[in-house]
Amino acid sequence: MLPIIGIIVVFGAVIAGFLMEKGNILVLLQPSEMVTIIGAACGTMLVANPVHIIKAIMAGVLETLGASKFGKTRYLDTLRMMYELCNKVRKKGLMGIEDDVEKPLESEIFKKYPDFLKDSHILAFLCDTLRTAITGGVEPFDMDQMMELDMEVTHHNVMEPVHALTTVADALPGLGIVAAVLGVVITMGALGGPPEEIGKKVAAALVGTFLGILLCYGLVGPLASSMTKRADEHNSYLYVLRVIILAFLKGLAPILAIEMGRRAIPEHVRPTFDEMEKGCKRPAAVAEPAVEAPA
Repeated sequence: MLPIIGIIVVFGAVIAGFLMEKGNILVLLQPSEMVTIIGAACGTMLVANPVHIIKAIMAGVLETLGASKFGKTRYLDTLRMMYELCNKVRKKGLMGIEDDVEKPLESEIFKKYPDFLKDSHILAFLCDTLRTAITGGVEPFDMDQMMELDMEVTHHNVMEPVHALTTVADALPGLGIVAAVLGVVITMGALGGPPEEIGKKVAAALVGTFLGILLCYGLVGPLASSMTKRADEHNSYLYVLRVIILAFLKGLAPILAIEMGRRAIPEHVRPTFDEMEKGCKRPAAVAEPAVEAPA
Protein backbone atom coordinates (compact mmCIF):
# COMPACT_ATOMS: atom_id res chain seq x y z
CA MET A 1 0.00 0.00 0.00
CA LEU A 2 2.81 2.44 0.88
CA PRO A 3 4.45 2.17 -2.58
CA ILE A 4 1.15 3.08 -4.23
CA ILE A 5 0.76 6.07 -1.91
CA GLY A 6 4.35 7.07 -2.63
CA ILE A 7 3.82 6.96 -6.40
CA ILE A 8 0.69 9.09 -6.04
CA VAL A 9 2.57 11.59 -3.87
CA VAL A 10 5.46 11.84 -6.36
CA PHE A 11 3.31 12.50 -9.41
CA GLY A 12 0.80 14.55 -7.43
CA ALA A 13 3.51 16.85 -6.05
CA VAL A 14 5.09 17.35 -9.48
CA ILE A 15 1.78 18.16 -11.15
CA ALA A 16 0.65 20.34 -8.23
CA GLY A 17 3.85 22.38 -8.41
CA PHE A 18 3.43 22.79 -12.14
CA LEU A 19 -0.17 23.97 -11.74
CA MET A 20 0.80 26.40 -8.95
CA GLU A 21 2.96 28.22 -11.49
CA LYS A 22 -0.05 28.50 -13.83
CA GLY A 23 1.21 25.71 -16.06
CA ASN A 24 -1.07 24.10 -18.62
CA ILE A 25 -1.43 20.44 -17.70
CA LEU A 26 -2.29 19.56 -21.29
CA VAL A 27 1.24 20.50 -22.34
CA LEU A 28 2.58 17.54 -20.35
CA LEU A 29 0.36 15.11 -22.23
CA GLN A 30 2.58 14.22 -25.15
CA PRO A 31 1.66 10.71 -26.36
CA SER A 32 4.48 10.64 -28.90
CA GLU A 33 7.10 11.33 -26.22
CA MET A 34 5.62 8.65 -23.97
CA VAL A 35 5.62 6.11 -26.79
CA THR A 36 9.25 6.90 -27.58
CA ILE A 37 10.52 6.70 -24.00
CA ILE A 38 8.41 3.86 -22.62
CA GLY A 39 8.61 1.82 -25.82
CA ALA A 40 12.38 2.19 -26.04
CA ALA A 41 12.74 1.27 -22.34
CA CYS A 42 10.67 -1.89 -22.83
CA GLY A 43 12.69 -2.71 -25.93
CA THR A 44 16.02 -2.42 -24.10
CA MET A 45 14.65 -4.68 -21.37
CA LEU A 46 13.67 -7.29 -23.96
CA VAL A 47 17.09 -7.12 -25.61
CA ALA A 48 19.04 -7.44 -22.37
CA ASN A 49 17.08 -10.13 -20.51
CA PRO A 50 15.71 -13.64 -21.08
CA VAL A 51 12.04 -14.41 -20.67
CA HIS A 52 12.25 -15.75 -17.10
CA ILE A 53 13.85 -12.52 -15.84
CA ILE A 54 11.22 -10.38 -17.58
CA LYS A 55 8.51 -12.45 -15.92
CA ALA A 56 10.31 -12.09 -12.58
CA ILE A 57 10.45 -8.31 -13.05
CA MET A 58 6.70 -8.11 -13.60
CA ALA A 59 6.01 -10.40 -10.65
CA GLY A 60 8.43 -8.46 -8.46
CA VAL A 61 6.88 -5.10 -9.32
CA LEU A 62 3.39 -6.40 -8.50
CA GLU A 63 4.70 -7.85 -5.22
CA THR A 64 6.17 -4.52 -4.16
CA LEU A 65 2.74 -2.90 -4.45
CA GLY A 66 1.39 -5.14 -1.69
CA ALA A 67 2.29 -5.69 1.93
CA SER A 68 5.36 -7.69 2.88
CA LYS A 69 4.65 -11.38 3.48
CA PHE A 70 7.41 -11.60 6.08
CA GLY A 71 5.75 -9.85 9.00
CA LYS A 72 5.70 -10.71 12.67
CA THR A 73 2.76 -13.10 12.24
CA ARG A 74 4.60 -15.06 9.56
CA TYR A 75 7.67 -15.37 11.76
CA LEU A 76 5.62 -16.44 14.77
CA ASP A 77 3.95 -19.14 12.69
CA THR A 78 7.36 -20.27 11.45
CA LEU A 79 8.78 -20.51 14.96
CA ARG A 80 5.76 -22.54 16.04
CA MET A 81 6.04 -24.82 13.01
CA MET A 82 9.76 -25.43 13.55
CA TYR A 83 9.13 -26.11 17.23
CA GLU A 84 6.60 -28.79 16.30
CA LEU A 85 9.05 -30.37 13.85
CA CYS A 86 11.89 -30.33 16.37
CA ASN A 87 9.69 -31.89 19.05
CA LYS A 88 8.61 -34.61 16.64
CA VAL A 89 12.26 -35.39 15.94
CA ARG A 90 12.99 -35.60 19.66
CA LYS A 91 10.16 -38.06 20.14
CA LYS A 92 10.57 -40.21 17.04
CA GLY A 93 14.01 -39.42 15.69
CA LEU A 94 14.80 -37.91 12.31
CA MET A 95 13.04 -40.77 10.54
CA GLY A 96 9.85 -39.64 12.25
CA ILE A 97 9.58 -36.61 9.96
CA GLU A 98 10.43 -38.47 6.76
CA ASP A 99 6.82 -38.44 5.56
CA ASP A 100 6.52 -34.75 6.40
CA VAL A 101 9.49 -33.75 4.25
CA GLU A 102 8.79 -36.23 1.44
CA LYS A 103 5.13 -35.24 1.14
CA PRO A 104 4.87 -31.77 2.71
CA LEU A 105 1.47 -31.05 1.19
CA GLU A 106 0.09 -34.03 3.10
CA SER A 107 1.93 -33.29 6.34
CA GLU A 108 -0.29 -32.64 9.35
CA ILE A 109 2.27 -30.13 10.61
CA PHE A 110 2.70 -28.17 7.39
CA LYS A 111 -1.03 -28.12 6.69
CA LYS A 112 -1.45 -25.80 9.67
CA TYR A 113 0.68 -23.17 7.92
CA PRO A 114 -0.75 -22.50 4.44
CA ASP A 115 1.37 -19.39 3.91
CA PHE A 116 4.48 -21.53 4.28
CA LEU A 117 3.20 -24.13 1.84
CA LYS A 118 2.46 -21.46 -0.76
CA ASP A 119 6.12 -20.48 -1.03
CA SER A 120 7.53 -23.36 -3.06
CA HIS A 121 11.19 -22.35 -2.80
CA ILE A 122 11.21 -21.87 0.96
CA LEU A 123 9.35 -25.16 1.34
CA ALA A 124 11.95 -26.89 -0.84
CA PHE A 125 14.78 -25.26 1.12
CA LEU A 126 13.49 -26.68 4.41
CA CYS A 127 12.45 -30.09 3.12
CA ASP A 128 15.62 -30.70 1.11
CA THR A 129 17.76 -29.75 4.09
CA LEU A 130 15.86 -32.04 6.46
CA ARG A 131 15.86 -34.80 3.83
CA THR A 132 19.65 -34.57 3.71
CA ALA A 133 19.83 -34.72 7.49
CA ILE A 134 17.62 -37.83 7.52
CA THR A 135 20.04 -39.66 5.21
CA GLY A 136 22.66 -39.32 7.95
CA GLY A 137 26.41 -39.01 7.78
CA VAL A 138 26.39 -35.23 7.26
CA GLU A 139 28.13 -33.11 9.87
CA PRO A 140 26.42 -29.89 11.03
CA PHE A 141 29.27 -27.85 9.52
CA ASP A 142 28.73 -29.43 6.11
CA MET A 143 24.97 -28.95 6.44
CA ASP A 144 25.57 -25.28 7.19
CA GLN A 145 27.75 -24.97 4.09
CA MET A 146 25.03 -26.50 1.92
CA MET A 147 22.38 -24.13 3.28
CA GLU A 148 24.67 -21.15 2.81
CA LEU A 149 25.34 -22.16 -0.80
CA ASP A 150 21.62 -22.56 -1.45
CA MET A 151 20.94 -19.12 0.01
CA GLU A 152 23.67 -17.50 -2.10
CA VAL A 153 22.31 -19.00 -5.32
CA THR A 154 18.76 -18.03 -4.39
CA HIS A 155 19.73 -14.46 -3.51
CA HIS A 156 21.60 -14.14 -6.80
CA ASN A 157 18.55 -15.33 -8.74
CA VAL A 158 16.22 -13.01 -6.83
CA MET A 159 18.51 -10.04 -7.47
CA GLU A 160 18.75 -10.60 -11.24
CA PRO A 161 15.40 -8.91 -12.02
CA VAL A 162 16.34 -6.09 -9.64
CA HIS A 163 19.57 -5.43 -11.53
CA ALA A 164 17.68 -5.57 -14.83
CA LEU A 165 15.09 -3.04 -13.65
CA THR A 166 17.83 -0.79 -12.26
CA THR A 167 19.50 -0.82 -15.67
CA VAL A 168 16.25 0.29 -17.28
CA ALA A 169 15.91 3.08 -14.70
CA ASP A 170 19.44 4.27 -15.46
CA ALA A 171 18.63 4.31 -19.18
CA LEU A 172 15.45 6.40 -18.87
CA PRO A 173 17.13 9.85 -18.63
CA GLY A 174 19.12 9.02 -21.77
CA LEU A 175 16.01 7.88 -23.56
CA GLY A 176 14.35 11.12 -22.49
CA ILE A 177 17.17 13.00 -24.18
CA VAL A 178 16.66 10.90 -27.32
CA ALA A 179 12.98 11.91 -27.35
CA ALA A 180 13.95 15.53 -26.76
CA VAL A 181 16.46 15.48 -29.63
CA LEU A 182 13.82 14.06 -31.95
CA GLY A 183 11.52 16.88 -30.83
CA VAL A 184 14.23 19.44 -31.63
CA VAL A 185 14.69 17.90 -35.09
CA ILE A 186 10.96 18.29 -35.70
CA THR A 187 11.11 21.86 -34.39
CA MET A 188 13.98 22.73 -36.72
CA GLY A 189 11.88 21.50 -39.63
CA ALA A 190 9.09 23.85 -38.59
CA LEU A 191 11.25 27.01 -38.49
CA GLY A 192 9.65 29.82 -40.41
CA GLY A 193 6.20 28.81 -39.33
CA PRO A 194 3.96 30.51 -36.73
CA PRO A 195 5.77 31.21 -33.42
CA GLU A 196 2.94 29.50 -31.50
CA GLU A 197 3.49 26.27 -33.42
CA ILE A 198 7.25 26.37 -32.86
CA GLY A 199 6.68 26.99 -29.14
CA LYS A 200 4.45 23.92 -28.88
CA LYS A 201 7.07 21.74 -30.55
CA VAL A 202 9.85 23.01 -28.26
CA ALA A 203 7.63 22.33 -25.23
CA ALA A 204 6.94 18.81 -26.48
CA ALA A 205 10.67 18.19 -26.88
CA LEU A 206 11.39 19.37 -23.32
CA VAL A 207 8.62 17.14 -21.99
CA GLY A 208 10.62 14.16 -23.30
CA THR A 209 13.57 15.00 -21.04
CA PHE A 210 11.19 15.70 -18.17
CA LEU A 211 9.44 12.33 -18.51
CA GLY A 212 12.68 10.38 -18.75
CA ILE A 213 14.07 11.89 -15.55
CA LEU A 214 10.76 11.65 -13.66
CA LEU A 215 10.22 8.00 -14.58
CA CYS A 216 13.80 7.17 -13.58
CA TYR A 217 13.95 8.85 -10.18
CA GLY A 218 10.26 8.93 -9.34
CA LEU A 219 9.00 5.51 -10.42
CA VAL A 220 11.26 2.82 -11.86
CA GLY A 221 14.28 3.50 -9.62
CA PRO A 222 12.24 3.41 -6.37
CA LEU A 223 10.47 0.24 -7.54
CA ALA A 224 13.86 -1.42 -8.09
CA SER A 225 14.95 -0.30 -4.62
CA SER A 226 11.76 -1.74 -3.12
CA MET A 227 12.38 -5.04 -4.90
CA THR A 228 15.87 -5.10 -3.37
CA LYS A 229 14.38 -4.79 0.10
CA ARG A 230 11.93 -7.62 -0.62
CA ALA A 231 14.85 -9.79 -1.75
CA ASP A 232 16.64 -9.02 1.52
CA GLU A 233 13.52 -9.97 3.48
CA HIS A 234 13.39 -13.31 1.67
CA ASN A 235 17.06 -13.93 2.43
CA SER A 236 16.56 -13.00 6.10
CA TYR A 237 13.72 -15.51 6.39
CA LEU A 238 15.88 -18.30 4.96
CA TYR A 239 18.63 -17.32 7.39
CA VAL A 240 16.27 -17.78 10.34
CA LEU A 241 15.40 -21.29 9.13
CA ARG A 242 19.09 -22.02 8.68
CA VAL A 243 19.90 -20.93 12.24
CA ILE A 244 17.13 -23.06 13.74
CA ILE A 245 18.02 -26.18 11.75
CA LEU A 246 21.72 -25.90 12.49
CA ALA A 247 21.18 -25.24 16.20
CA PHE A 248 18.92 -28.26 16.55
CA LEU A 249 21.23 -30.55 14.59
CA LYS A 250 24.03 -29.53 16.95
CA GLY A 251 21.98 -30.98 19.82
CA LEU A 252 20.24 -27.98 21.35
CA ALA A 253 16.80 -28.47 22.85
CA PRO A 254 13.92 -27.38 20.58
CA ILE A 255 13.06 -24.28 22.60
CA LEU A 256 16.71 -23.15 22.58
CA ALA A 257 16.99 -23.73 18.83
CA ILE A 258 13.82 -21.70 18.32
CA GLU A 259 15.18 -18.93 20.57
CA MET A 260 18.34 -18.76 18.48
CA GLY A 261 16.16 -18.44 15.39
CA ARG A 262 14.11 -15.70 17.06
CA ARG A 263 17.28 -13.72 17.75
CA ALA A 264 18.11 -13.89 14.02
CA ILE A 265 14.79 -12.29 12.99
CA PRO A 266 15.05 -8.63 11.88
CA GLU A 267 14.30 -6.41 14.85
CA HIS A 268 11.28 -4.58 13.40
CA VAL A 269 9.35 -7.87 12.99
CA ARG A 270 10.97 -9.91 15.78
CA PRO A 271 8.48 -11.44 18.25
CA THR A 272 9.25 -11.01 21.93
CA PHE A 273 10.34 -13.97 24.03
CA ASP A 274 6.92 -14.10 25.69
CA GLU A 275 5.17 -14.14 22.32
CA MET A 276 7.42 -16.95 21.16
CA GLU A 277 6.89 -18.91 24.37
CA LYS A 278 3.11 -18.57 24.22
CA GLY A 279 3.11 -19.67 20.61
CA CYS A 280 5.50 -22.59 21.01
CA LYS A 281 6.19 -23.89 24.46
CA ARG A 282 2.82 -23.73 26.18
CA PRO A 283 0.80 -25.51 23.45
CA ALA A 284 3.46 -28.23 23.42
CA ALA A 285 3.44 -28.75 27.20
CA VAL A 286 1.34 -31.88 26.82
CA ALA A 287 3.77 -33.45 24.36
CA GLU A 288 5.37 -36.78 25.19
CA PRO A 289 8.86 -36.69 26.70
CA ALA A 290 11.82 -36.88 24.33
CA VAL A 291 13.23 -40.31 23.58
CA GLU A 292 15.87 -39.57 20.97
CA ALA A 293 18.07 -36.66 19.97
CA PRO A 294 18.97 -35.91 16.38
CA ALA A 295 21.91 -37.75 14.96
